[in-house]
Amino acid sequence: MTDTAHALGASRTLWELVERRAELTPDHPVLIQGDRTLTFGALRERGERVAAGLYDLGIRPGTVVAWQLPTRIETALLSFALARIGAVQSPIIPFYRDREVGFALRESKADFFATPGTWRGFDHTDMARRLGARGIFEAYEDLPEGDPSVLPPPPASGTDVRWIYWTSGTTSDPKGVLHTDRSLIAGGSCLAHALHLSASDVGSMAFPFAHIAGPDYTVMLLLYGFPAVMFEHFGMPDSLDEYRRHGVTVAGGSTAFYSMFLTEQRKQPDAKLIPTLRLLAGGGAPKPPEVYHSVVREMDVQLTHGYGMTEVPMITMGAPDDTAENLATTEGRPPEGMEIRVVDAEGKQVPPGVDGDVRLRGEAVCQGYLDPRQSADAFDEDGFLITGDLGHLLPEGHLVLTGRAKDVIIRKGENISAKEIEDLLHEHPAVQDAAVIGLPDAERGERVCAVLELHAGRARLTMPELTAYLREQGLSTFKLPEQLEVVDALPRNETLRKVLKYKLRERFSGTTSSPAAD
Repeated sequence: MTDTAHALGASRTLWELVERRAELTPDHPVLIQGDRTLTFGALRERGERVAAGLYDLGIRPGTVVAWQLPTRIETALLSFALARIGAVQSPIIPFYRDREVGFALRESKADFFATPGTWRGFDHTDMARRLGARGIFEAYEDLPEGDPSVLPPPPASGTDVRWIYWTSGTTSDPKGVLHTDRSLIAGGSCLAHALHLSASDVGSMAFPFAHIAGPDYTVMLLLYGFPAVMFEHFGMPDSLDEYRRHGVTVAGGSTAFYSMFLTEQRKQPDAKLIPTLRLLAGGGAPKPPEVYHSVVREMDVQLTHGYGMTEVPMITMGAPDDTAENLATTEGRPPEGMEIRVVDAEGKQVPPGVDGDVRLRGEAVCQGYLDPRQSADAFDEDGFLITGDLGHLLPEGHLVLTGRAKDVIIRKGENISAKEIEDLLHEHPAVQDAAVIGLPDAERGERVCAVLELHAGRARLTMPELTAYLREQGLSTFKLPEQLEVVDALPRNETLRKVLKYKLRERFSGTTSSPAAD
C-alpha cells in the first residue's frame, strides 16, 4: 500500500475519507457509468447537497434509512450523503422481494425507505407500500438536494454502528450484521493492500452496490484514487463494450464472473477479450483450481481470489505475486491487522496444516448482529468471530478452506439458506422429506440441488412444478434450485437419524443441473 493510501486508511469516517481524497485529486474520476463520470470532487460537493436534501426530508444523525437500489452513480451518492449526515444505513439487495425486504424493514425499524420505483419490470415502491414501509421515497434518477449550510457537522466517530447489512445464515431469516465506518474502511484497506493497485488502474463494479462489496470496493477507489465502471445490468456479451470502451484493467466479482469471461474468451481464442485487462479478482464463492488455470492460460491475465463474508468484508486475498499453486488452491493470506485462528472442537489452536474451525479478529470484523442473542453466540471468549467455516493455515500464512459448518450455499457470491428452501419444500403435499445441498459448479461457484423423498403413491415432482411452487411461496428467484433429484430414502445416521448431506453431495456432484430461472 502506498504512503498516501496508508494515510487515507487512517480516516475515522467514510465522509472524512471522501473529503481527504477530494482535496488530493478533485478532478480525477471515481465512478463511470455509460457516458457519465463522477469525480472525487463532485462526490464531495454533490454528496453534501444530497445530504442537505435528505436532511430537509427529516433524516438526522442516527435515523435508520433502508435503501434497495441498483448499482448506479446515484446510489453511491445517496449512500455517501447518508454517511455525511451520520444516518444508519440498511442496504438491501435489489432482487430481494417481500419476504426478505419485509423482514429487514421490521427488524431494522427503518424510518425511511429509498426505492428505485419500477426497476426491471418490478414495482419496488408498490412493494414498499404493501409492506407498510415508512418514509418511502424514490432515488433512481432524481435525488433530493438542498443547501449544505443547514447540515450539522459531519460525524466525528468512526466506531459507532451506522450500517446494517443482511446475510442469510443457517436459519430461514436473514441476519442483520452491524458495521461501523471504521470496519468498512478496514475491509477496503485489506482489499487494496492485497491487489497492489495504482492510480492508473480502472476497476469495475458488476455486483450489487448494496452488497457488502459495495463499500469494500469504493473504499479502495478512495484510497488509491482510481475509478471504477459501474454496471447496472451486467451480462455477457453485452457488457463487454463498456469494459473495452473505458479501458478496464481490473474486473471480476466471483467464480461466476470468471466463468462468464472465459466463455466469451473461448469464442475468439486468438484475440484478447479485453485488451487492457490484466487482473481478475473476487471472492464470495468457492473457486475450483481449474478455473484459475483456465483464466491464466486462456485469457492471459492474473486471477486472485479471496475470502470474505458480510460479517468481515475482506479476510484473505490472493496477491498477484503469489505462486500459481497458492493462487489456485488457497484463499490467500490475511493482511496486517487481521488475525486468523484455527481451533479444534475444544477451542484450542491447532498447528498449520491441521483442519479446524476458522475464527477471526481484527478491525474489519463486524460489531455483531442486530439480534443480541445472535451476537452472544458469534464470538468466543477471546473476541474472535466464529465463522462456521472449516479449514487450515499453511506455514507461510495462506488459508485453505475445506468446508463449512454452516449449511449455506454460496451461489454467484450470494448466501442461500438451505433450511429456508427445505422448510418450504416440507409444506408441499407430495414431499415427505427434503434436503437442499450445494454442489460444485464452475459457473456459479455452487448450484442449488433439492433432493426429495416423496410420499408413497405420489407422482414424481418435475422441475417446472417445483419452481412454480417455490415462486408461489415467495422464494426469491436467485434461490430457486437448479437441480432436482428424487430418492427412495434420504441417507441418515443411526443415532439421531440426521440426514447425511455429505453422502448426497458425493452422489450427485457429478450430475448436471436442470434449466432454471437465473
